Amino acid sequence: MGIVTTNLDIVSYLREISSELDFSGDCVAIILAAGHGKRIKSETSKMLHAIWGVPTVERVSIAAREGLDCDNQIIVVGIKAKEVVEAIGKKEHLAFVYQEQQRGTGDAVRVALEALPNRRFRGNVYIFPGDMGLLNAEVVRKLKNDFIDNPCDMMVLSGMFEGEAKDNYYGRIVRVPEKDSAGKSSGDDFGKVIEIKEHKDILALNSDAPYKVKYHGRTYAFSKNELLEIKEFNTGVYAFKADKIGAYIQHLKTDNVQGELYLTDLISIFNQHGLTVKSSPAPDNRTVLGFNVKSVLKEMENFARQRVHEQLKDIVTIEDQDDFFIADEVVKRMIELDKKSGPLDIYIGKGVYIGKGVELNKGVQIKNGARLIGRIILGEGVRIQQGAQLSTFAGQTMNIGRGTQIFKEDIIKGNLEIGEDCQIGANVNITGSDEFPTRIGNSVFIKGTSYIFGCVIEDDIMIEHSVLKCKRVERVVRKDGTVQSIRYVLPQPEGLDSITAIHPKTGNQKLESDGKGE
Repeated sequence: MGIVTTNLDIVSYLREISSELDFSGDCVAIILAAGHGKRIKSETSKMLHAIWGVPTVERVSIAAREGLDCDNQIIVVGIKAKEVVEAIGKKEHLAFVYQEQQRGTGDAVRVALEALPNRRFRGNVYIFPGDMGLLNAEVVRKLKNDFIDNPCDMMVLSGMFEGEAKDNYYGRIVRVPEKDSAGKSSGDDFGKVIEIKEHKDILALNSDAPYKVKYHGRTYAFSKNELLEIKEFNTGVYAFKADKIGAYIQHLKTDNVQGELYLTDLISIFNQHGLTVKSSPAPDNRTVLGFNVKSVLKEMENFARQRVHEQLKDIVTIEDQDDFFIADEVVKRMIELDKKSGPLDIYIGKGVYIGKGVELNKGVQIKNGARLIGRIILGEGVRIQQGAQLSTFAGQTMNIGRGTQIFKEDIIKGNLEIGEDCQIGANVNITGSDEFPTRIGNSVFIKGTSYIFGCVIEDDIMIEHSVLKCKRVERVVRKDGTVQSIRYVLPQPEGLDSITAIHPKTGNQKLESDGKGE
């Protein structure tokens, strides 16, 4: 589709890229990704900020799909809708819907539910914020199992805040205390979830009067400070029976500080109508962090790095656990390779970046500051020295053979193959394109200020200080049995008529024909 400018264009675009949901399944995930995030202070949507190389909304989508073992997803988009959709892409059983106005989480879910057929879907609905970039399949799977094993109409995934109350901006989960406002025991209701009170609404309360709320016909009172001191917080992840949320979401009202439809108000609405609400504690508070500011985003990135280091620390050597990047899929492949092939002896230096698509092998060493981006396959014992840059474009593959060394500051990119036991000296530039791939044989040595593009180079050849473009370099054996070296092969210069000398004193151009010396 062309440029998306109007709301009608957006709706049409979303309809075009969406897939049909599978209503024979038992669940559907709704991911709320309509907000931009004012406090993050960025032109980039909050949902597109990356955690460990992957946009947060994509991480949530993956965690939901794997944890629920269900492809059905409805993603609610709004501001920066097209950018969010492009980050996710078209997938089977995934639909996008548009929240035109940002009227709160309750309104976003209402918009998403309109994509479900009335009275046809009788399964469970799971709701996730799109900024929960550390969420993983294990947490989602636990919530699903808890919801199935502890029958209720709604379940809230909760966390426990570990800092000071003044730093806790999450909604508090308010539970039934031991006694009601009259001092009588709460009995069997003790500990049950009454409601979620948003942080801004707590701050707006009168400090001199207790906050009173009814539950099962009894009144409970809390001071403003008691509410602020509650450690248990709402993560924004919920499980619902589809028929129940569909019936009661229309009861939401905007009588709060922000004038929005809070999805959290469904707890009190459910309680008022005799429905059951329960909570499921998150196994690790860090996995349910959301972010509104850059500092929290940085904390989440650091935790993601720690989690990867924990997975790899006894499998490979990582020089600096605080300064490296290895994409998730590469991590998984290394773990599988370790199980299959035994000791890996892989070394990862400080500041190394290894993107998705890279395949490492046993004995590979990647030194400080090297970057590998794209589809790159390394043979056993490949050594990549400090600051080398290896990359491919979409659809291209780079293969580097066993025992080859890539020296410091080399730039190697594109569609190419380098054979076994080669040496690519420092500051060499090698490129291959789709039309002109570069193919380098075994035991080739390239050094000096050399540039190779779209060439085929046979085995055992040494190339020094040469620029070769779209050439075949044959292995020529001299009479003494040695292989002919290639040195100082440079193309003819072009554009000499555009170059003139500058007078050393005046800075004016000097005519070559003036007959005067330098």
